[in-house]
Amino acid sequence: MAASTANGVADYLLWFAKEHGDLLTPLKLQKLMFYADAWHMVMHEGEELIGAPFEAWVHGPVHRETYVRFSVHKWNPIPCDAEKPDLPAQVQAFLNDVYQVFGGFSAYELEQLTHQEAPWKTARGNLPLDASCTAPIDKALTCAFYTEMSRTEH
Repeated sequence: MAASTANGVADYLLWFAKEHGDLLTPLKLQKLMFYADAWHMVMHEGEELIGAPFEAWVHGPVHRETYVRFSVHKWNPIPCDAEKPDLPAQVQAFLNDVYQVFGGFSAYELEQLTHQEAPWKTARGNLPLDASCTAPIDKALTCAFYTEMSRTEH
């Protein structure tokens, strides 16, 4: 299965949230997309869900194209009137699972989680927490980190 487009993943998560009476801010959407990509690599032998890098921004991992698309909303919920995107059934089921695990956290809580984890921290190096950074988060490190996490949680 080829990597899904970031827009397809974003649209599905927004649609899923709306269907379940939830709203997503750009910050929360970014973190859900990062965790979806990370855990997809863990569960599918390194296969990326989103075939583009995330960057280690101040508020956690960011997919730049998605950031630009929704930046007009700033900290406000993204209004969703989109139809359900046409993603493969297994991708939809996977994203549903990701939302079940991470959707109950606030955007701030998800940001704090990423700040404690090696992929974001490693990409930022020794920068102060409030320093601007666009360094890419290494996908191999991301896969290895969450793979190890999955082994210690069982």
